[in-house]
Amino acid sequence: MKAVGYRQPGAIEIEGGLTDIELPQPVATGRDLLVEVQAVSVNPVDTKIRHSAAPAAGDYKVLGFDAVGVVRAVGPDVTLFKPGDAVWYAGAIDRTGCNSEFHVVDERIVGRKPASLSVADAAALPLTGITAWELLFERLQVPKASDAKPNGKVGTLLIVGAAGGVGSILIQLARKLTNLTVVATASRPETKAWAIGLGAHHVIDHHQPMPAQMADLSLPPVNYVISLTQTDQHLEQLIELIAPQGKIALIDDPGPMDVRLLKRKSLSMHWELMFTRSLYQTDDMQAQHQLLNELADLVDQGVICTTARQNLGKINAANLIEAHRLLETGRTIGKVVLEGF
Repeated sequence: MKAVGYRQPGAIEIEGGLTDIELPQPVATGRDLLVEVQAVSVNPVDTKIRHSAAPAAGDYKVLGFDAVGVVRAVGPDVTLFKPGDAVWYAGAIDRTGCNSEFHVVDERIVGRKPASLSVADAAALPLTGITAWELLFERLQVPKASDAKPNGKVGTLLIVGAAGGVGSILIQLARKLTNLTVVATASRPETKAWAIGLGAHHVIDHHQPMPAQMADLSLPPVNYVISLTQTDQHLEQLIELIAPQGKIALIDDPGPMDVRLLKRKSLSMHWELMFTRSLYQTDDMQAQHQLLNELADLVDQGVICTTARQNLGKINAANLIEAHRLLETGRTIGKVVLEGF
């Protein structure tokens, strides 16, 4: 089968970097699905792994953690899907990635593809959708509007770095499913417009002092902060503007931070990695199957829209190299997708 892989980690331009290759077609065993991949998207995790992780000697490492496709075969223990089902998923970080014509994935982290989206538009959402959902409703335990108590406390959510992949779905989930006032940060006219278009109530500039900008908006207390980038650079400002007993969540890999600064306000900090459930085969691993199905329902109901921004064409080495280059600029808006072999 066709695939894209590398033998030597490092910069995207190095010899032995992303290359078009042929690999044996995998076989579904246990609870695995064999999926014929139709579309993928590219995430920062792809570029991070490409820089640092070497395959075993003589082997290729295949990346890819967002896929949409059709189930072609199932393992003997599968109960949730059958051949012919259209699916979407974000995969597992400790298994071979989905930049290949066929891919095996555990059914417990797979959901039904939204019927209303093309395969390319659907490919933009699984990894970021899971990450955003777990940030809001599991790490920070924000109540959904449907579960909110009458006359309950309504506060503000600040999303730092909101125009990227995770921020783009996070704005929508927070605006559509909670009662929070949603404040996004963005620093360019096009990213500010993108955040407003997705539903942010307000946008501030994270390159300028944030507490002063928040004070000018006269909003309810900032009970929740989700920091998606450069958390170490923003931490003191975030602590200044968040309300006592508030919660901060993050997904990036910041430098050293003095968490003692959280003490005075009794703040809590929460990490999110959407691969944790599959990596440790947790008892609640199937929650991601249920989450993806619920997200598909929201898409088909018109509540959530795709965050696909650029379609680079076929899934091949040349186009994946371009996708990696774009992500490494740190200036992409929404998601970059590829479609077909």
